Amino acid sequence: MRDFDLIVYGATGFTGRLVAEYLVNNHTGPDRPRWAMAGRSLSKLQEVRDEIGAPADTPLLTANSDDPATLKALCERTTVVITTVGPYQLYGSDLVAACAETGTAYVDLCGEPAWMRHMIDAHHETAQRTGARIVFSCGFDSIPFDLGVLALQDAARAKFGKPVPRVKCRVRKMQGGFSGGTAASLKATLAAAARDPSILGLLINPFALTPGFHGPSQPKGLLPEYDRTIEAWVAPFIMAPINTKNVHRTNFLLGEAYGADFVYDEMMVAGLGDLGKAAAEAIAKINPLASDKGPKPGEGPSKTERENGYYDILFIGEMPDGTRVDCVVTGDRDPGYGSTSKMIAETALCLINDVAGEGGIWTPGALMGEVLVKRLEAKAGLTFRAG
Repeated sequence: MRDFDLIVYGATGFTGRLVAEYLVNNHTGPDRPRWAMAGRSLSKLQEVRDEIGAPADTPLLTANSDDPATLKALCERTTVVITTVGPYQLYGSDLVAACAETGTAYVDLCGEPAWMRHMIDAHHETAQRTGARIVFSCGFDSIPFDLGVLALQDAARAKFGKPVPRVKCRVRKMQGGFSGGTAASLKATLAAAARDPSILGLLINPFALTPGFHGPSQPKGLLPEYDRTIEAWVAPFIMAPINTKNVHRTNFLLGEAYGADFVYDEMMVAGLGDLGKAAAEAIAKINPLASDKGPKPGEGPSKTERENGYYDILFIGEMPDGTRVDCVVTGDRDPGYGSTSKMIAETALCLINDVAGEGGIWTPGALMGEVLVKRLEAKAGLTFRAG
């Protein structure tokens, strides 16, 4: 038996601190997990422990992303590692390797598909052998989307007796921004692509995370358009390039459960009429990397801002004859921080308490599926309404 159920690695960072604080406030009593906080600096860990009101005897562990021996030692002591230390392509590779080698479960907030593919190629077979359940993208990118499509397809099978071949995701409302870590990850990915053109190929390939499988042509989602399905103008959605790849990987891992001809895209609803068209065109022109005004890694919104955030996402499943089934996913906190910190914590607890599963590099939908949907609805402020 290992010393801990889970370790929050990166607990002194902004998001890692929120994860630790969530565990302190929501998982107490006799059934609380045996958990520890980890990071580079013991003094900073002590400071965060005291500030978030964690018990004084909460274990504090030091480890460093550039010291593989400390990462392996960390993994050997726990069932699951939660890591918020990104960009993962800069600081995460050795931790994934250590988890795969030691049979340790792993969850992160990764939105870096080229790195994820490299990790799949390097460590999937090792994780299968050791039983390590490695799960990327356990925050806003990409749990609401991955599980939203899963819930929609379950409803489609109930209604039509088979999955729908076409799903449209439309982000209808969203209050609150993306994390500073997300922006840093995007910049690191673009810098890596400039050095290695093969990375660009992975970034533009919808099936970058499905080795050996290539489905039909997918919508690009790069330009504003009028969506007749919802009778509104839609614009490009910044997280689509990672979410769509995770959705296709779930389909791949489930043996093409959505169909080998499955088509999926994500867009943001801009509005109706001429105003909607103008808004869609304005959104399409925004370069999220052009400004330094957003949060830096380690920074983020206030508690009030997080609690006032929310999101509302519509999934539309279409059959060839035009009949449809819908699913709506909502979250009760800002997507980049408040909701994300709850989602990753509950995903780790799902791995500990609710599911077994074989080793390998997974998606939340493929490994945990409906079990995680129910946990997130009960604990993390999400809703999934399909029908």
